[in-house]
Amino acid sequence: MNYKMTAYVLGKMLGVEALVLCIPAAVSLIYGETSDMAAFGITSAVLCVFFLLFGRKKPENGRIYGKDGLVIVAAAWILWSVFGALPFYLSREIPSYVDALFETVSGFTTTGSTILTDIEALSYGMNFWRCLTHWIGGMGVLVFVMVVTSLDDKSSMHLMRAEVPGPEADKLVPKARETAKLLYAMYLALTVAEIIFLLAGGMNLYDSIIHSFSTAGTGGFANHNSSVAYYDSAYIDGVITVFMILFGINFNIYFLLLIKDVKSVWKNEEVRAYLGIIVAATLVITCNVLSIYKEPLKAFRYSIFQVASIITTTGFATADFNLWPELSKCILLLIMVIGACAGSTGGGVKVSRFLILWKSILKQVKGMLHPKSVNVVKVNGKKISNETLQGVYAYFSAYVFVFGISVLLVALDNFDFATTISGVLTTLSNVGPGISRVGPIENFQSFSVLSKIVFSMDMLIGRLEIFPFLMICSPSFWRKHF
Repeated sequence: MNYKMTAYVLGKMLGVEALVLCIPAAVSLIYGETSDMAAFGITSAVLCVFFLLFGRKKPENGRIYGKDGLVIVAAAWILWSVFGALPFYLSREIPSYVDALFETVSGFTTTGSTILTDIEALSYGMNFWRCLTHWIGGMGVLVFVMVVTSLDDKSSMHLMRAEVPGPEADKLVPKARETAKLLYAMYLALTVAEIIFLLAGGMNLYDSIIHSFSTAGTGGFANHNSSVAYYDSAYIDGVITVFMILFGINFNIYFLLLIKDVKSVWKNEEVRAYLGIIVAATLVITCNVLSIYKEPLKAFRYSIFQVASIITTTGFATADFNLWPELSKCILLLIMVIGACAGSTGGGVKVSRFLILWKSILKQVKGMLHPKSVNVVKVNGKKISNETLQGVYAYFSAYVFVFGISVLLVALDNFDFATTISGVLTTLSNVGPGISRVGPIENFQSFSVLSKIVFSMDMLIGRLEIFPFLMICSPSFWRKHF
């Protein structure tokens, strides 16, 4: 393991965070929030010290190994969250550091769960920082750092493999750093497009930017206690719904559209399954809640928004689905686990993994019916390797294991079953709202310090898809050379 290079990358990464903090500091300056400016300034200064100590001079051996990539990615998310929480704490906007850490982890992991009981009391600068963490975390902290620094291609690819969500990490172009730039170019273009559409709907510039940040990162932080429901606008609901769905699609698809390979886009099984789940869930829930909203179009408007919000793990709300029938709530819980497409900014287990799992089951059934037949698992016409299949099986096993341990720890707070289960599920899947006491109009403030730490770990574990954290916690990981 190259310890010097690991420290160098982490030091550079903290230097980038110091620069990023200047953006919300500027927002605080515009709105005359001097105490917040000081909080951002102090945090930025501390980060600069770490940058000067570790991130200024690149070691002679600049190679990053596979083990280094996993350590860097896990440490990067933890450190950005630990230091990113300081402005909330130093400004006393969030008096408890554990609460501030929870909120920051929720931001960077694009979960959207909150401990705030009055979001509207938060200052402009802090609200902007809160939503900016979504935008940075959506594409990935290390992918963001790769765009603004000069890591070589070999080093960059190990980081991308460890951080990009999904069963496989594919490059769009031959060079990893060029891939990162292309990803962020598409990401920025979609974000700007949403800002323009929201402005056209009468939303002011500040609100348009922070809601677009939250949509792009599929995070769900808003600056009003009632979330998007505050605007009570079918147009704004529609715009955010469309962009939530778009950001839940694998960004490889947008690259294929850029090179005009429409045929490959149409043949992509994951996208078809993702859109099919949205359509099916929306139709069933619309019929199920029709008695509540009376009008079919109104029922459809609220249904498709919540379906898009939950499957993409964004977490925005225009309705309190705690009051919906049990069938609708069960469907939302199921798609909460499924999540969005691999290679998107969305969380959850990912549609591609469920596709692979479903086809693996069919393969086993066919093998039992026709023992002499040769059956392979294919997605998008390509054979899925045994290594990928084993990775998918291991991921589901690890997911269930982490989920079970977390439920037992959170259960010590003695809340009702629905609150405990959905609280863990929504944080581990990076969704945001759950049901019961963690529903769309509720928050996580009433949980104990232990539960908040568990939830914070679940959000980080879920965002990095479990294995980087499990591996660095394994003693054999530090003994093995790879």
